[in-house]
Amino acid sequence: MATKKTTDEETKKSTTKKTAKPAAKKTTTKKAVKAKPEPEKTRYTDEELEEFRALINEKLAVAQSDYEKTMDRIMGRDTNEIDDTAPTYHALEEGSETQSKEQLMAMAQRQQKFITGLKAALVRIDNKTYGICRETGKLIPKERLRAVPHATLSIEVKNDKHRTH
Repeated sequence: MATKKTTDEETKKSTTKKTAKPAAKKTTTKKAVKAKPEPEKTRYTDEELEEFRALINEKLAVAQSDYEKTMDRIMGRDTNEIDDTAPTYHALEEGSETQSKEQLMAMAQRQQKFITGLKAALVRIDNKTYGICRETGKLIPKERLRAVPHATLSIEVKNDKHRTH
């Protein structure tokens, strides 16, 4: 009987060892469950696009008003003066006026370019492509679009282009 008792004890020990090892293995090889990352946004929602549309329309109205005022100054429609009919004797004043008109023309051209960019942004909103970088295809951050609503490049791409030129 002594031999049977030892074999029973050995069997218990060996089964205990076998069951203890896999239990220890399970805790050491247990993998942490990772949360699935949210898919990256590929475009702005319709609500966000409408928010940008309102912002762009406001800026467009101001830009068009500024452009009209600049053009009125260039054409001399904003004054009641009779400068164009009065004899001109002061060559220095003429040079100054010419320089002012050139500056006004440059301002008008910049304003017209800005207006064109804002109108193009409205078309992109209609197409639901507004706010997507044309180089990377990723969304341009809202902060950049609020500052430069007609932007078509992310700030990183824009900075890279300036560095290479």
